[in-house]
Amino acid sequence: MPVREFRAIVWAPDPESIGKREAFWAEDLEGAVKQLQVKYGEDAVFTLHNEEDAAAPRNA
Repeated sequence: MPVREFRAIVWAPDPESIGKREAFWAEDLEGAVKQLQVKYGEDAVFTLHNEEDAAAPRNA
């Protein structure tokens, strides 16, 4: 399976933390989530998207 670029903004468990932007490669959404959880911990809060998926047309 080819890897795709994912982008995220990650907030540490500390409520005073500032979101940190990340760009990284993963095979799928599940792999991307796992990478973030390994790096920042299970309690980290993040937004996550893939540029290709975000640009794709939506079905109504």
